[in-house]
Amino acid sequence: MSDEPRTCIDRIPKLPTETPTERMSLIKEKLWGASMTLNVRFLGGAGDVQGRVKAHAKEWKKHANINFAWVDAEPSHVRIAFIEGAGSWSYVGTDAKRISDSKPTMNLGWLTPETDDDEYSRVVLHEFGHALGCIHEHQHPAGGIVWNKPEVYKYYKEHDGWSKEDVDEQIFARYDADLLVLTKAADPQSIMMYPIPSGFANITVGWNRLLSQTDKTFIRSVYPL
Repeated sequence: MSDEPRTCIDRIPKLPTETPTERMSLIKEKLWGASMTLNVRFLGGAGDVQGRVKAHAKEWKKHANINFAWVDAEPSHVRIAFIEGAGSWSYVGTDAKRISDSKPTMNLGWLTPETDDDEYSRVVLHEFGHALGCIHEHQHPAGGIVWNKPEVYKYYKEHDGWSKEDVDEQIFARYDADLLVLTKAADPQSIMMYPIPSGFANITVGWNRLLSQTDKTFIRSVYPL
């Protein structure tokens, strides 16, 4: 696996066209109800790939009062595509309900039968975190991250083709604390934290591949057992 960070974006629908845009979401408005069963449907993907996605996604169920039912037809709440070259992304929480039944609400674009299991764990847990309503941890209001902005702008322009506005929105912007259900401080070990290479900021964060203790406590608080 490359040491370069592969970037996930969280998405919300742009109404009324349902074209996804790269914008922040407000977690209080995006949570499913506790005890909810989310119907999850695959839009493609080899059988062994689907099986590995299922195996990793169920980790969230150990810590939250929510269930996943894997279905082959509508109705579904979460629809997973494997569109190569389209990156890794998910709509946040209940925003998925606004998306046409024929369209994906999550893409796992670089997962293949050859992908190692650490990468499956990292990507699947992260994207299902978004599907449950979790924000990107680096945008936590109390994150305390001091960014080397010129270096970050340069990186994302060269590697992802992002504009300055894209980086401002997806990396530097912080959520309004009044609109969130959140922990008291950002967790650098969270599965929802971007990798932050040396030189990007005042902290360095590696490849988080497992749920942190904070992740487990937080998801239990919003989907109480």
